[in-house]
Amino acid sequence: MTDQQGENKLDENKLIAERRAKLDSLREQGGVAFPNSFRPADKAGELQADFGEKTKEELEQLARPTSIAGRVIRNRGAFIVIQDSSGTIQLYVIKEARAFAKSLDLGDIVGINGALHKSGKGDLYVQMDDYQLLTKALRPLPDKFHGLADQEMRYRQRYVDLIVNPKVRETFITRSKVVDFIRNYLNGSGYLEVETPMLQTIPGGAVARPFVTHHNALDIEMYMRIAPELYLKRLVVGGLERVYEINRNFRNEGLSTRHNPEFTMLEFYQAYADFNDLMDLTEDMLRKLSQQVLGSTKITNTVKNSDGEVESEIAFDFAKPFTRLSVFDSILAYNPEIKAEDLSDEKSARKIASDLGIPLKDLWGLGKVQIEIFEKTVEHRLEQPTFITGYPTEVSPLARRNDQDPFVTDRFEFFVGGREIANGFSELNDAEDQAARFKQQVAEKEAGDDEAMHFDADYIRALEYGMPPTAGEGIGIDRLVMLLTDSPSIRDVLLFPHMRPE
Repeated sequence: MTDQQGENKLDENKLIAERRAKLDSLREQGGVAFPNSFRPADKAGELQADFGEKTKEELEQLARPTSIAGRVIRNRGAFIVIQDSSGTIQLYVIKEARAFAKSLDLGDIVGINGALHKSGKGDLYVQMDDYQLLTKALRPLPDKFHGLADQEMRYRQRYVDLIVNPKVRETFITRSKVVDFIRNYLNGSGYLEVETPMLQTIPGGAVARPFVTHHNALDIEMYMRIAPELYLKRLVVGGLERVYEINRNFRNEGLSTRHNPEFTMLEFYQAYADFNDLMDLTEDMLRKLSQQVLGSTKITNTVKNSDGEVESEIAFDFAKPFTRLSVFDSILAYNPEIKAEDLSDEKSARKIASDLGIPLKDLWGLGKVQIEIFEKTVEHRLEQPTFITGYPTEVSPLARRNDQDPFVTDRFEFFVGGREIANGFSELNDAEDQAARFKQQVAEKEAGDDEAMHFDADYIRALEYGMPPTAGEGIGIDRLVMLLTDSPSIRDVLLFPHMRPE
């Protein structure tokens, strides 16, 4: 611990002791320390919106009674500023309220009744005709000039982060609006929202390493869900032709600015549709989502330096038609030195990968090699909204083969700003083909691939009853919100991201 940190800790301990003494004094006086009888009738943001344009004289004449509660964030003597979930508003300290106001600390929560007025500077305020301490804050808020600057502390103490950083609150309000819009959009398109198991006996629906747990009563090993896909497609077999789930998934993998072991996905499935239909739906949904939630189809993301200053920015235009390009063609487009005939030959493709410094396994075929080249040289360069199609069958164990070229599948991934946002495809509904691909995944697992899929015999049985031609898609809610809120890390859009214990 540095000397400065030590001094700050001592100062904080002293402030906490002073606040505890005030609470003890309140209790000794026989008052209710934490009353729960105040019911505010107003919100700061609504008052600002409804009365902010009225003149001082109009408000004097109106004499509008106001009841509001909030956290003290500034105490200026004659005026106190409080904050509730909607915004901030000033309180005017009348003579009778001065002793009460002087006893308050930043962070205390108060309830106020009084008339609504406007100051000479044009600011709304509520006169403190009746006042009450509702909650005594025992810990001081971060310094108002520096805020909660420590990034790790912001994630660990999100409750403080939300108090002192208005932009953080806006990020999570936006997240809620995004989920709400998606739910309404799909409901309005004939989809049915469903719930599928989060504890599974066979983890399926994705290529990922699962978390393992044990069910004591059944005495069996179980897995946290890595994806709901196979259960949702079982429902399509059962006749629920359009289904979706906004679900929590768990993958026992590394942490990064784009990865958290627990994350939120939207998955939806539509019978009698193919991957082209879902690309059209996705484009329409995201265009309307950005317009409704952000008020614009242009989304700006920035790159900032260590001081938080913007170094560069880029605008993503959701109004224009999204680009559609195959994996194969995108590699050629972004790597003009690579020839199509070399990319089509496994031996030549392996040499290309080797020259790029990409480590390869002997078990991998041409399709996997192509994807490694794509991820190394193309993915991070897909700035504007782009659908990448034609993923090799080798890396798409649940997708339907293309009728004209069985080497690839009718699959797409959607990218913006170099990030994968969505993955969708025409579903494989051939039970025998699916069984063969599961067996290949099992072989890869036995060869040491922890992320390869298990063989799901019950899912094969479901397909044998017949699944109609179907298309399905998954959209990463966390990454989508990162894009829409200009957040550089997935931790910025998760209220409580996973971290090592303190």
